[in-house]
Amino acid sequence: MKSKDKIAVTVITVFAVGVLVYLLAPGVFGSKRQSTNDAFVAADYTLVAPRVAGFIKEVLVEDNQRVKAGQLLALIDDRDFRAAAQAADADTLVAQAQLKNATATLERQSSVIAQAQATVAADRAEVAFAEHELNRYNHLAGVGAGTVQNAQQAKTRIDQATARLANATAVLAAERKQVEILSAQRDAAEGGLKRAQAALEMASFQLSYTRIVAPVDGMVGERAVRVGAYVTPGSKILAVVPLAEAYVVANFQETQLSHMHAGQAVEVRVDSLDGDVLKGHLESLAPATGVTFASVKPDNATGNFTKVVQRIPVKIILEPGQALTERLRVGMSVEASVDTHAAAQPREVAQQ
Repeated sequence: MKSKDKIAVTVITVFAVGVLVYLLAPGVFGSKRQSTNDAFVAADYTLVAPRVAGFIKEVLVEDNQRVKAGQLLALIDDRDFRAAAQAADADTLVAQAQLKNATATLERQSSVIAQAQATVAADRAEVAFAEHELNRYNHLAGVGAGTVQNAQQAKTRIDQATARLANATAVLAAERKQVEILSAQRDAAEGGLKRAQAALEMASFQLSYTRIVAPVDGMVGERAVRVGAYVTPGSKILAVVPLAEAYVVANFQETQLSHMHAGQAVEVRVDSLDGDVLKGHLESLAPATGVTFASVKPDNATGNFTKVVQRIPVKIILEPGQALTERLRVGMSVEASVDTHAAAQPREVAQQ
């Protein structure tokens, strides 16, 4: 073989070996970065739904408008709810009056009992006087100084006084027993007032629900509410997307997770941002593969089995203060690259 041919063969061999080493190096020596283009921008957006039924009276936001938490989004016609709240307020006033009446009647009963006690005391004194008078007339009649008629009249008076005393005693017992009845009436009035107050509070809540407000800061999306439309509780009328709290969900292959830990640095390239890089960090790894939560799961115990590398979602938090984050929209495709050799501890250890 000529020397030129030997040199050519050597060059080709070296090149082939170099290519082979380049291709096998990640698997042999381990790659410092793990990347995937199976990733997208996500956010924990809120679907806004009314809590009461009614006709929409006014819509105060437009499509894609930025809103603040507590900002008024729409109004439901509140005339029926306002009337119900006024009726509940009137019922509360009636219940308050009934409670005051029951309380005053119960307090008045102590005076009635005192009056009955005074009557009993007077009747006892009258009985005692009639007994003394009877004894005198009996003594006079016995010595011949008095008449039998006077003694009989004294006996009649003592019987009458005794009857009045018995009646007054019975009245006193009834008035004392009336305290329990009046106490029960007062308790019932208190219960009626609490029930009326609860109904008023519920009516006030129902009235307040006619004002539909933004639950969080964000941007309005999927606005389906229109003036004059009839809405029911739980029906979706719009969504509020908190873009300021957007994050990235990247689906890495299970073979890429060997050295991934929470806290590692991540570079994110969004397709719509012309390759500009956003900085972030790995926040957590999902507890299961995506297929685990699928409605229809594959059954590997049936038929022929073919091993397929699974993907596990990884949550990536973007670092604050980056101007490009304002241009992010939920659902945008991104490419995520994790520096698996970065000095980072697992999230559970870092929190200890």
